[in-house]
Amino acid sequence: MASPYRRKTAEQVKMVVARMLQRRVKDPRLGPVVLTDARMSGDGSEATLFYTVLGDDQARADAAAGLASATGLLRTAVGRQLGLKFAPSLAFVHDALEQEASQFDEALAAARRHDAAVAEAAAEAAYAGDEDPYRFGDDE
Repeated sequence: MASPYRRKTAEQVKMVVARMLQRRVKDPRLGPVVLTDARMSGDGSEATLFYTVLGDDQARADAAAGLASATGLLRTAVGRQLGLKFAPSLAFVHDALEQEASQFDEALAAARRHDAAVAEAAAEAAYAGDEDPYRFGDDE
């Protein structure tokens, strides 16, 4: 588990990069990019930033290329604004949260359909034998 200092620094890096993407970086490929999480290595030499992209696969590829081209500018801004002796190298990783959530929703919908089919079959079902299969004292 990361130290509180590294977690705080990771959040600050995320805020600086998000602000830079919003205000300074004028690449049109980075329009639909949202930063979701940031993590720092134990020694602070690398920051991993997770992002999502609103759009299709082409928008994801464009955003990855745009982030790769802006990495140097963003790293310089992080070092200057946070006053770090050594600015961490930035790695951008696509966060597949949206795709996993949609797959999870599809699985839940399939489970609901299956439950409805089972409930419908149970409503039409009849007992295989008597309704009360237990013997009582008077039957002997």
